[in-house]
Amino acid sequence: MKKAMLTLAIGSAIFLAACGGGKTTNEGSKTTTPNGETIAMKSCITCHGGELQGQGNAPKISDVGSRLTEKEILDVIENGKGSMPAGVVKGADAEAVAKWLATKK
Repeated sequence: MKKAMLTLAIGSAIFLAACGGGKTTNEGSKTTTPNGETIAMKSCITCHGGELQGQGNAPKISDVGSRLTEKEILDVIENGKGSMPAGVVKGADAEAVAKWLATKK
């Protein structure tokens, strides 16, 4: 019983330590910066393909930064275009995805 409790306590401490972090602002509150690549890989691959190579009606976006600016990419994410619906990703996540995709040239 003691061994199980000790294992639980150590496991909980490791888990809680891993959950901490985030960036601290001047006010001391924690914020996190969304990872555009991670979000895109979760939200965009269904339509645009695992390598963002395009498939079906969804265009190739692996080099979208060579065709559109970050602002234009954000506009497409927020408002949709063609068969892409508006708001697949929203807010700071949409901004992070647009910023990351703008680097894809």
